[in-house]
Amino acid sequence: MIPLPEPATARPRLGWRGGVAAQGARLLPEETAIAFSYNRVAHAVMMATPASFEDFAVGFSLNERIIASPGDIEDLAIVAAPSGIELRMWIDGGRMEALTARRRQIAGPTGCGLCGLESLDDAMRPAPPVAAEPRFRAQALQEAMAALGDAQPLHAATRAVHAAALWLPTASGAGGLAAVREDVGRHNALDKLAGALARSGADGAAGAVLLTSRVSVELVQKTARIGAAVIVAVSAPTALAVRVADAARITVAAIARADGFEVFTHPSRIELS
Repeated sequence: MIPLPEPATARPRLGWRGGVAAQGARLLPEETAIAFSYNRVAHAVMMATPASFEDFAVGFSLNERIIASPGDIEDLAIVAAPSGIELRMWIDGGRMEALTARRRQIAGPTGCGLCGLESLDDAMRPAPPVAAEPRFRAQALQEAMAALGDAQPLHAATRAVHAAALWLPTASGAGGLAAVREDVGRHNALDKLAGALARSGADGAAGAVLLTSRVSVELVQKTARIGAAVIVAVSAPTALAVRVADAARITVAAIARADGFEVFTHPSRIELS
């Protein structure tokens, strides 16, 4: 039986710092081919960090509209092979027929998100409108992003992975991180977060999604399916992501730094005073 790989591996390296060379080792994140199959039919292959497999299976399946809830996956087997890992899922006949009719195959590099789509309309599908109307203090969101930095053990060890998190406020206006997931791919991290929230029953509509990456259109679409009304990100959004978020009534706050952030859509949810 082939064991599952660790999410990171120590590798020797020759360092040169301050004009001085030194031998040593660095912990590097693993990047593994992870295949998704449904009823033993191959559907997708993503390069991802080998961790949080159940969350990845559920979140990917939800975001790809293959299932409507975690319970639609009747069984899940995590199978290690020499070339990677298969997330082997079983779904009912009706959902399998719908999946087969879509005739989609995805195979691409790390978290590519849109590889192999046969339909441009599918790639550009609008995000479902978000109904939630939470309000957050700007200072609280800034503190949430600062807390996210301390909740990324794999990134702290490797400096090479992304994170996605859900931050939930409390009655006092403060709050906490309800869930954090890391991956070499920013899309994968958000898929894993979506799966973790769905499996735990956490209410995404009550919180804000935090991202350590730029905001691309796929991340807006995935956030909308989580039901969260606010995205806070370290880097800037794309223009398309802003247009899609605006139409979906999602607040995008980006370029989050120690001195603040910039709000691109629906600023009424954030108290800036």
